[in-house]
Amino acid sequence: MAEKFSLKDHLFNAETIGQLAAEYAAGLRGFDAARFVREALGGFETRELLARMEWMADCLEAQLAPDFPTMADQLEAAMPAPLDASRTDNDFGHFIHGLPGILAVRHGLEDHRDRALDLLHAATQRFSMEFYIRPFLNRWPEQTLARLRLWQHDDNYHVRRLVSEGTRPKLPWAKAVQLNTDQTLPLLNNLHGDATRYVTRSVSNHLNDIAKTEPDLIVSTLQSWASEGRQNPSELAWMTRHATRTLVKQGHAGALALLGYRSDVPVRAALTLGATQYAIGDRLQVNATLEAATELPVMVDYRLQFARPNGKTGEKVFKLKVAKIAKDVPLTLSKAHHLKGDATTFRLYPGAHRVVLQVNGNDVAEASFDLTE
Repeated sequence: MAEKFSLKDHLFNAETIGQLAAEYAAGLRGFDAARFVREALGGFETRELLARMEWMADCLEAQLAPDFPTMADQLEAAMPAPLDASRTDNDFGHFIHGLPGILAVRHGLEDHRDRALDLLHAATQRFSMEFYIRPFLNRWPEQTLARLRLWQHDDNYHVRRLVSEGTRPKLPWAKAVQLNTDQTLPLLNNLHGDATRYVTRSVSNHLNDIAKTEPDLIVSTLQSWASEGRQNPSELAWMTRHATRTLVKQGHAGALALLGYRSDVPVRAALTLGATQYAIGDRLQVNATLEAATELPVMVDYRLQFARPNGKTGEKVFKLKVAKIAKDVPLTLSKAHHLKGDATTFRLYPGAHRVVLQVNGNDVAEASFDLTE
């Protein structure tokens, strides 16, 4: 049996910790690389990914100056070269280079805010500081936002991306930030015209976060950006699709209209399933036929409504097809949907299930089946 992949061991191991130790030994006189490697690796076994980063920061801090301004100078002196700023897209760096962010929060948040923000500016060019800017936004919102307003014009696109990513309302793994859209949307209004996909992807993800609570604001914002013409049309089209993905699944008429899908044209639809009973692990056969009296672009989804042990129902949206219906010519679509028992976002249980066919945001047909173990 193949060994299960471990992200924490992939990111933090003898090789990567050795690399980090070598960087600090090269940048700091007297840094004991062997001690750092020994102590860091010795504390990994019982710690998960983020806890390992905190532990590594403990081990590093033990060899740094106790006062934060000097510590910040040392951290900057040992940083590797910045990530390639000439590219237009990139990942956010290597987790081993996140330690300056941890130490900036620990020792700079209360008494050395400005020096800590300087450190984050340097560090995010090596590894994204999106987790570590957030405590500063909560503790010092106006002062930190003032920095971000400067950073949105920074020459380095990693710094510009931090402005959007660090202020996202629903950033995965991260603590919440106590900001409202009146504070953050002006930043996105500037960044939406950025020339790098790494930044525009973050802006789009940020909009998708906002869409979960203020859907109409996202539609009006994207309409405004289209009228400004500051972004390449093809890039803005990509951003619009990415930013509205949650709204599209919800059938939001305004979002669908932005993407060119009309919800006011009747569509005749038939939905059938390959059987009326399936077992967990089977493939559910979904068959749909659509017709319209006029040529019509269509975004076709289906919602699987599934049973839960508490008697309630859950729902998940799946893509069927993006296509075009020719006038009075049937469009036939089909998909074999794997009824996985161990899906990552929900679990299937025996009971009555329903499939609802959605075309351009409208529910047009449905069918039911029973699921067994």
